[in-house]
Amino acid sequence: MPTRVVTLSGADTEVPEEALAQLRMTVRGNVLVPGDPAFAEIRRPYNAMHPGSPALVVRASGTADVIDAVNFARENGLLLAVRGGGHSVAGLSSVDGGMLLDLALMNGVDVDPDARIVRVQGGALWGDVDRETQVFGLVAPGGVVSDTGVAGLTLGGGEGWVRRKHGLSCDNVVSAQVVTADGQVRTASADVNPDLFWAIRGGGGNFGVVTSLTFTLHPLGPMVAFAGVFYPAADAAQVLRGFREWAATAPDEVTALWGCTTLPAHEQLPPEIHDTPFVVVGAVYAGDVDEGMDVLAPLRELGTPLVDISQPLPFVGVQAAFDPFFQRGDLRSYWKSTYLGELTDQAVDLIAGRAQNRPSERTFVVVFLMGGEINRLSAADTAYSERSAPWMVSIDGNWTDPAQDSAVISWAREAWGEVAELGTGGVYLNFTGLDDEAPTTGVDRGYGDNMRRLAEIKAKYDPTNLFRLNNNIVPEGG
Repeated sequence: MPTRVVTLSGADTEVPEEALAQLRMTVRGNVLVPGDPAFAEIRRPYNAMHPGSPALVVRASGTADVIDAVNFARENGLLLAVRGGGHSVAGLSSVDGGMLLDLALMNGVDVDPDARIVRVQGGALWGDVDRETQVFGLVAPGGVVSDTGVAGLTLGGGEGWVRRKHGLSCDNVVSAQVVTADGQVRTASADVNPDLFWAIRGGGGNFGVVTSLTFTLHPLGPMVAFAGVFYPAADAAQVLRGFREWAATAPDEVTALWGCTTLPAHEQLPPEIHDTPFVVVGAVYAGDVDEGMDVLAPLRELGTPLVDISQPLPFVGVQAAFDPFFQRGDLRSYWKSTYLGELTDQAVDLIAGRAQNRPSERTFVVVFLMGGEINRLSAADTAYSERSAPWMVSIDGNWTDPAQDSAVISWAREAWGEVAELGTGGVYLNFTGLDDEAPTTGVDRGYGDNMRRLAEIKAKYDPTNLFRLNNNIVPEGG
């Protein structure tokens, strides 16, 4: 019997069984519909608010499968979602009634230690990458959670634990393989399709399916200097002020954050903070371990800690340290972010006040120290355009009970609005949640003056906006 699938127009269409049978004959991975035994094995998305209920799933085993899936979606006019790691906070790697292209089987990581590059397939997670690169004492700048997808994070920018020393994930891409809307596989690099290369470094999934990324690697690890200090939430403002003063002279080797939340008991977490509101100050030093522990030492003296786990740690352990904060499929999430040119006393009091009066225990208010190598590029060098702000604030509305949806989302919007009034006007689109908003929400603020060029490139590679379930850039003239 035919399968009903949502189209780009929003209407349903019937996909004949003969067409699906032909697709199954060519695809080496899986072509699945609800009820198939393997349907339950599809990798879950991060955000429990957006689980998705696709009518058709292609689990690609390689680039050839991706080409077939893209051609099938285009030729049948199907609403298409692409899932790399599935960590989209906005739920943009999920779809209801449409077609899902799942890259989870494409998780290969190939390290060339002599050339100091790594080629990563589009379905890999950062934990997959760190596992392989750390064998050689090398790192590709990634995220702060090992369960995050490599492709999605990188396409949106990619801020991680070595960002101030080595830049964002997108700054370290040297080439990519992209299947565009016409079903062609294209290389994107400084020399080949340079417009596409520029666009994918921050422009999200607007321009095609990225089947692999090649990154520059940097020496680091296996051990790094790590600060992880938990203070009482009541001391939020004091600790944030101390953090600000210390950060003013911190070298580029330091990447750090301040955050406030509450976590349940977990084997990876110190028992002293179980179910206890806390402020965490976390930092990594990308350099000599002993020197790093000295540089990070003042972070351990910003108040009276609940517990201090600062010590030299394996870099892979640091990358996984924040995994319990963001358990895949368990949390409902609605986040908003903004950049600050200055962390003023007004901003400190506002952020600390909001952090101490969160609408749900799991809501996380975070201040990221930016700058360093990130800001040595210009706004026009990549699609990711924020190259001046030294701070980013993220209001991470996280909760588990659907009955809290309205309350937490309203609070997150209000808190973000207050902080944004003190900000640069820019937003980090990887940290932009969606509820009843369109996928274009925040895009103009995220790309700034790069928006026009992005729309032109979108029109060249995806004129019909086949790839629209993303932080969507409407094609010029569309």
